[in-house]
Amino acid sequence: MKLNFDNIEMQALKEFKGGEGVFNIRMFSDGVNKIMRGVLPVGSCIGLHTHDTDCEMIYILSGDARCIYDDTMEYLKPGDCHYCPKGHSHSLINNSDTVELVFFSVIPEQ
Repeated sequence: MKLNFDNIEMQALKEFKGGEGVFNIRMFSDGVNKIMRGVLPVGSCIGLHTHDTDCEMIYILSGDARCIYDDTMEYLKPGDCHYCPKGHSHSLINNSDTVELVFFSVIPEQ
């Protein structure tokens, strides 16, 4: 099945998961799995949260990110993939003062 994210309505989620700013997201969900293209503008972040029942993979398309993963800090750039397994916590932060962070994310069925 082909998904064209440009044809999926964008949602602007403010202070997502306790984060700052806005999280712009285009998301496909079949009721179980989620596939997303997200944008974090300058000054925005997704708050720290735990994946109790699922996992998440985030692939950076453009921009620079900081990712809090459990008790560690990871720095991500285009081409990097962050994996948050079930039972772990993470947060995603736009690490740039000038450009938005664009990424692709998948939360598969568990």
